[in-house]
Amino acid sequence: MIEQPFAPYDLWDHAKLQREMTTPICLDESVLSFDAARAALEMASCRVINIKVGRVGGFVETRRIHDLCESRGVPVWCGGMLECGIGRAHNLHIASLPDFKYPNDLSASRRYYQEDVIDPFIELSGPGRISVPDGPGIGVNPVGSRIAKASLRREVFK
Repeated sequence: MIEQPFAPYDLWDHAKLQREMTTPICLDESVLSFDAARAALEMASCRVINIKVGRVGGFVETRRIHDLCESRGVPVWCGGMLECGIGRAHNLHIASLPDFKYPNDLSASRRYYQEDVIDPFIELSGPGRISVPDGPGIGVNPVGSRIAKASLRREVFK
């Protein structure tokens, strides 16, 4: 695939290029929401979509985009945005949905952080493999002292 050859707002040129080639175009930065994904698919601007949970606004929007793409036979993959282990655990769960057909852009905690804010750390479970955390909730536990150490400021709202 070729990822995002034009500017994010330029679905038109993506669609023109996609019609002229057999290699799939993957949209990444263009997909800011369900509506953006729907527009891209209706214009035939791509044949693959990279979903970033943080960019599209969370899990509900991610699931909507996933389900839309799955219903149209368009595979998706999950990209990371340098999340700490809390976000990474969420991404791993999302990436286990059925339409995530390509290898995901997710990595072990230690790749970016000497000490992550979770236990257990997210580790490779084999060459190029990370297991989806299977504990309660998101499968990992936030560690308050590490979060405090990594924070610049704390606010408590009542």
